Amino acid sequence: MRKSLVIVLALAAMFAIGACGGTDVQRVDVGAVIDLSGRWNDTDSRLVSEAMIDDCLGGGWLKKWYRSHGDNSPVVIVGTVRNNSHEHINVRTFSKDLERALVNSGEVEFVASATERDEIRSERTDQAKHASESSAKEMGMEAGADYMLKGGINTIEDKEGGKSVMFYQVNLELIHIETNKKVWIGEKKIKKFIKQSRFKG
Repeated sequence: MRKSLVIVLALAAMFAIGACGGTDVQRVDVGAVIDLSGRWNDTDSRLVSEAMIDDCLGGGWLKKWYRSHGDNSPVVIVGTVRNNSHEHINVRTFSKDLERALVNSGEVEFVASATERDEIRSERTDQAKHASESSAKEMGMEAGADYMLKGGINTIEDKEGGKSVMFYQVNLELIHIETNKKVWIGEKKIKKFIKQSRFKG
């Protein structure tokens, strides 16, 4: 009897430990602001890209363009955005957020990146060999970009004990491709105070 009771208690303890060690997953809205570590995240990427593109399109260069080109929208391409920070930042996601903000603004036209162009050119070459003459897309009809948007993300970390301050500075420049003139320079800063809990549950 006593032996059986010990076995039952041991099994109950094992189940309790297993239950405590489970993973709790909850689906949340993709727009929800969730900051676990204090480091750069999807919310930072989205908010910074939207704010900087709003600032960019509000610059004098766009009004000047339309004064000299009528209703023809300028064509923009996103170039290299460098991660100059001390942490891992997915600059591809940030670049895509910039692209989306530009395209959705309706103020400019947008062309494919260098990597995307190579794939599309390969498809046109394949069509020239295998597609019907009426459906094959012509070579030499690409739209050239008028401006390139490029820049970088920098960080400064100030840390003492269980407290730290993360400072992010994003710099972007819009460059006229034909003349190399910089027509807009933008800057966005984020500062986060992070306090580590003494107890981790």
